[in-house]
Amino acid sequence: MSPGVVAALGAGPGPLVVAEVAQAHDGSLGTAHAYIDAVARTGADAVKFQTHLAHAESTRDEPWRVRFSPQDESRYADWERMAFTADQWAGLRRHAADAGLAFLSSPFSPEAVALLEAVDVDGLKIASGEVANLDLVRACGETGRPVLVSSGMSPLDELDRAVACLGATGAPAAVLQCSSAYPCPPEEVGLNVIPELAARYDLEVGLSDHSGTIYPSIAAVALGASVLEVHVTLSREAFGPDVASSVTTDELRQLVDGARFVATSLAHPIDKDAAARDRADLRAMFTRRLVAAADLAAGHLLGAGDLAAKKPGDGIPPDQRDRLVGRRLRRAVQADEAIREDDLEPEPSARQGAHR
Repeated sequence: MSPGVVAALGAGPGPLVVAEVAQAHDGSLGTAHAYIDAVARTGADAVKFQTHLAHAESTRDEPWRVRFSPQDESRYADWERMAFTADQWAGLRRHAADAGLAFLSSPFSPEAVALLEAVDVDGLKIASGEVANLDLVRACGETGRPVLVSSGMSPLDELDRAVACLGATGAPAAVLQCSSAYPCPPEEVGLNVIPELAARYDLEVGLSDHSGTIYPSIAAVALGASVLEVHVTLSREAFGPDVASSVTTDELRQLVDGARFVATSLAHPIDKDAAARDRADLRAMFTRRLVAAADLAAGHLLGAGDLAAKKPGDGIPPDQRDRLVGRRLRRAVQADEAIREDDLEPEPSARQGAHR
């Protein structure tokens, strides 16, 4: 396996958890900084934005996918309004570092890659719609920084080419299963693809989820995901096209805790027999033993009705009842008194063997 993105970005125990702000700041630098503080409080490992340079990415007649902005006449104008300067990006990157977060962004042009490299971004993300843009993929890889590759719009052969392109640069990379549905219904999450990607590529794999819930990410950890990315919103009532596909910061905190809990569990397999032995005291407290159902005289031939299963369990267990039926008692036993092995005469077969 190539050098890992998770190790390169300095994640704590468990998977790398990336909170995707994208364009949720709506061009407000203050809001972008507020997102960094909010994400840091959740315990996530990284915060991610998108870096759009309208002149390098789009034509002025780029159509709206969804016309969500009432103040921008075109998507191009929207990109321009929400763009930050190089100094502003550098300030966001410093803030993230001070908050203990890795700082990532998705560039949408080689010029955006150069801008992000100049501000010393910790890692880059190839967005789903850019996987076939090998010039951009190559530019990301040539920075030598960790690269996450989304796969929401790509068939496997297209993804193969992007992975090979990155591999040629030697950059650490991870491939994320993603379904480009906003929000993504459970039928389209594609959790089955995570182990398929792990088998196909010699890379770390993960999930970029747009369901707006924490559930797919937690399940993904159990399937081998080492990177989790989710969109985050400060409020379900916030403005923007990604709100329905996002988790709140409270939900992100639950996701982080849940993912790490599952990862820790998977990292510590148990031996079931040894675990039972280690709980011998609890077994004695919660399980049952065979006791006399009534007062029984010495020499009594035990029947099934003579035996009851009662706590505590520090004696002959109930699943041995059939072995005791038909045996004679050596001594009198009172009701609720535990039946012990030395209370019983030898089994007939054992007596016969002793006389041979």
